[in-house]
Amino acid sequence: MLDYHFIVENLQAVKENIAVRFMEADADAVASLYRRRTELTTALQRLQQRRNANANAMKGRLESETRAAFIEEGKKLKEDIAGTEMELAKVEADLSAEARRIPNMAHPGAPIGKEDKDNLEVKRIGEPVRFGFAPKDHVQLGQELDIIDFESAAKVSGVKFYYLKNEGVFLELGLVRYALDILQKKGFTPFITPDVAKEDILEGIGFNPRGAESNVYTLEGERACLVGTAEITLGGYYANTIIAKDKLPLKMAGLSHCFRREAGAAGQFSKGLYRVHQFTKLEMFMCCLPEESDEFHEYLRAVEEEIFSGLEIPFRVVDTCTGDLGAPAYRKWDIEAWMPGRGDGDWGEVTSTSNCTDYQARRLNVKYKDDDGKNKFVHMLNGTAIAVSRAIVAVLENFQQEDGSVRLPKALVPYCGFEIIKRR
Repeated sequence: MLDYHFIVENLQAVKENIAVRFMEADADAVASLYRRRTELTTALQRLQQRRNANANAMKGRLESETRAAFIEEGKKLKEDIAGTEMELAKVEADLSAEARRIPNMAHPGAPIGKEDKDNLEVKRIGEPVRFGFAPKDHVQLGQELDIIDFESAAKVSGVKFYYLKNEGVFLELGLVRYALDILQKKGFTPFITPDVAKEDILEGIGFNPRGAESNVYTLEGERACLVGTAEITLGGYYANTIIAKDKLPLKMAGLSHCFRREAGAAGQFSKGLYRVHQFTKLEMFMCCLPEESDEFHEYLRAVEEEIFSGLEIPFRVVDTCTGDLGAPAYRKWDIEAWMPGRGDGDWGEVTSTSNCTDYQARRLNVKYKDDDGKNKFVHMLNGTAIAVSRAIVAVLENFQQEDGSVRLPKALVPYCGFEIIKRR
């Protein structure tokens, strides 16, 4: 959430930012409600002062007529105070609701655009793999190798679920341990996080827990949801906390299942493991000083690049356009891996990393005590270390061989215990 005073003082810039992010929010309403809140707060303070003065003036008055006048005045002030408090509470609730709809300001360098086709490629590592045979997609490979079963999962759980079996199980576990070992060496504290979070934590992180446009599963009668990412549970870990400055930056790595409704997700590139209702993900999360967040955003991107370079998977880095950022993000980098199974081959997102500045910290009330003794909001960042289902897509399609087998990247062999997945 943006600071109310910032919105009022930079109203035109905030409105322009909403426009280039193609979101629905009313900055004018926030400014109007903020001014009304200020008026009501001042009026309430004056009424309280008059009430106190009236009570003091009545002390020691013995004359019945005089006391009656003071009592009558006191009753009227009590009613006026109650009415003003009621209106102020409503204005504050409306102000909070309207302000939460306003997205974070976008980085000045973020490309202007509406959807992912407007993202800007800034870097490429490795060259797209070309085969001397017609490559298969991961769905066909997974079925022929007997490591992925979509049909049985659809029978048991519904579409967009899957079973991993045989070597597929060790491939998932190997990818997690491979990425986790890299993060542990870099000083990240490892977590296995809950798969459920309260709705107020989701709202604090910037996810909408309810409504047709929501991408999360709600738990009936619980005021809680299944998490779509460990960003939610890692960010909520320090909610309503003041962190000692010398403890910053905090570097956390959270392993969780992720549950996403993916309502309306369609298209040939959404099939198989690429877009599913449940998957495993290892997420990075950081809290840092405001002046350091740009630097740590580059750091998280470098970690993601290291992970996928180590897997020998060709990828490119894109600067995410304003319309594809997501409300909390100030700037976001995506890594897109080469996926040969997409027709003649194409790029598919496998990780993202976002600098959310103080947008989430303000909503979750996460602060640090600065050297001047004042409590200030930290900056929060997140980044995908490994989204296992999409990493499996990239491994299977890039390392397939003409005989239908798949060899593993060298980095995964010690974790999986085999070099090749052969056809059964």
